[in-house]
Amino acid sequence: MEGLDTTQWFCLRTQLKRERVATAHLELIEGVDYFCPQVRFQRLTQRGKVWFTEAMFPSYLFAKFNWKDQSRIVQAASGITGAVHFGDQYLPIADQVITDIRAQLDESDLKVFMEVLEPGDTVTISEGSFMGMEAVVKVLLPAQERVRLLLEFLGQPTETEIAMSEVYKDTTSS
Repeated sequence: MEGLDTTQWFCLRTQLKRERVATAHLELIEGVDYFCPQVRFQRLTQRGKVWFTEAMFPSYLFAKFNWKDQSRIVQAASGITGAVHFGDQYLPIADQVITDIRAQLDESDLKVFMEVLEPGDTVTISEGSFMGMEAVVKVLLPAQERVRLLLEFLGQPTETEIAMSEVYKDTTSS
């Protein structure tokens, strides 16, 4: 393929949930650089709020290599199903695209999404004696990392103050 005899970025497709396996194998190939941005976020589970880390682009990652000399070995790496292409065209990705994505991440190629609470938000209490109850945010107390909530308890509106880490924003209502 013409013009693909220099080191350039390409988008590679991976097996489902195998981005880490693919990057580990790409790391073993001399002259190949890879970039697999990840996101970190909290999700409510039966155990309460739990942090999850996943690929920003599930089943995809970026690799910089010489297409002419290394495409076969890169595409044969464990966890890789092939390079993204359009018909028989394997188009490189501009360095600036990778630079722009990296600018949004921390030094470990990770983007952490912190939950932003505001007065009036509906939240679910994820820990303690009020676990599972819905409440409305009244006041944020960021210096103490606490939040004052209004909830209905025993048929009466009740205010309580708990740690911000013990509430989960209800994204199904707004």
